[in-house]
Amino acid sequence: MKSESERHERMVVALLAACGMLTSLQFTLIVPLLPLIPDLLDTTAADASWLITVTLLTGVVGTPMVTRLADLHGRRLMLLVSMGLLVLGSVIAAVIPGFGAALVGRALQGFGTAVVPIGIGLLSALVSRRRAVLGIALMSATLGMGSALGLVLAGPLLQWGGLSTVFWCSAIVGGVFCILIRWRIAEAPTGGSHTFDLIGAALLTVALTALLLAISRGQYWGWTGSPTLTLAFLSLVTLVVWMLWERRHPAPLIDVRTAMHAPILPINIASFFATFGMYANHLLTTQEALSPASTGYGLEVATAAAGMLLLPSALTMILLAPLAARVINRFGGRRALLLGSATMAAAFLFRMLFHGGVLSVVIGSALVGAGVAFAFAAMPSLITASVPGDEVSTANGLNSVIRTLSGAVASALFAFVIAALPSSVDPAFLSEPALRLSLGFASLCGVVTAVFAAFLRPPPNKEPA
Repeated sequence: MKSESERHERMVVALLAACGMLTSLQFTLIVPLLPLIPDLLDTTAADASWLITVTLLTGVVGTPMVTRLADLHGRRLMLLVSMGLLVLGSVIAAVIPGFGAALVGRALQGFGTAVVPIGIGLLSALVSRRRAVLGIALMSATLGMGSALGLVLAGPLLQWGGLSTVFWCSAIVGGVFCILIRWRIAEAPTGGSHTFDLIGAALLTVALTALLLAISRGQYWGWTGSPTLTLAFLSLVTLVVWMLWERRHPAPLIDVRTAMHAPILPINIASFFATFGMYANHLLTTQEALSPASTGYGLEVATAAAGMLLLPSALTMILLAPLAARVINRFGGRRALLLGSATMAAAFLFRMLFHGGVLSVVIGSALVGAGVAFAFAAMPSLITASVPGDEVSTANGLNSVIRTLSGAVASALFAFVIAALPSSVDPAFLSEPALRLSLGFASLCGVVTAVFAAFLRPPPNKEPA
């Protein structure tokens, strides 16, 4: 018979994982609806794309600050703040008509990005190490499953009750989660009374905002256009100034010395490439599903059904999360990351060689999901084991920012490849050689991740290598 403490730990893990899934939904829930947004909100296609960009922007900019505040002043408190902003944004977008309200609502939803790193910090403080590893694996898996489910649920929700229903669902579920967090999750010990690094936060905000705008809007402004190059230069200069400031500050927003050395730096680089593979799986699977059969690889399924081809991948991530946790507990995070990245590389190679049928797409996508389950479970576990307890949320927040930037790069590169190598049948889709090239590049990302995993040093707590 399970003790009360074991039941409570299971509930904490389940609730935090569910919160992580809800927040990851927000980034893809609007993606399938973008072609319809101009008519639904009386705007242009270029402006409609800001509904994606603004959520990424607030997520990237807000996460380092929110997670640092969580480590300093209370992780449950800042978890409630992040979830509350997500709920508020959802209500604004659902209640107030017009594009402006939707844009404000989507911006507030982006603060939900901090939920996963804060949740990881809570798990490391509130539950046993063995269950914390499982919880971290599940929360990491929700990043993949939530983003996949967003593509699946968007169409049915829109058909059922219109665009407001999409936002109301996030608001209602998020509100219930806030009540459960307040009722069932205790506050974790904080890192003391250090002052918040306002100058570091301002510099990082400018740097990340400029970088994300250059990446996400470059396809509209032109990659060699003046706005893109100006923002890229501003980002680079500001990042250098920020790093110099952080190295001198007694209580920095992010400990640059730790972040730039092993094992944190190689883990974050590996995270970038692994996340690129996850988003490539989403983007290329959707491309194969929607493309006309005359392209040589297209399945030509209905838009509403295209996301269903991602369900096997999403389910694989969740089902394998407990196994990934066992591998981490038994063999260490480094070997779990190596296994996951190698699986991703092999899966994309399979997809490059065998495509053009529903079965091959589903199998290939599910295999990528299996690799993501192990890789995503390993990376936050490795980071958590490598930093002091009062910096867990901050360190995982930086990792979350890197993964968000990776997703933005994947989307921008995908749009660039479509523009450069379109299908002769329909320029909105990739040519078959371009699809093979993209799948091959995604496989290479898995290989790069595996190389970094192979040379990782064990964390200071002597985790099994």
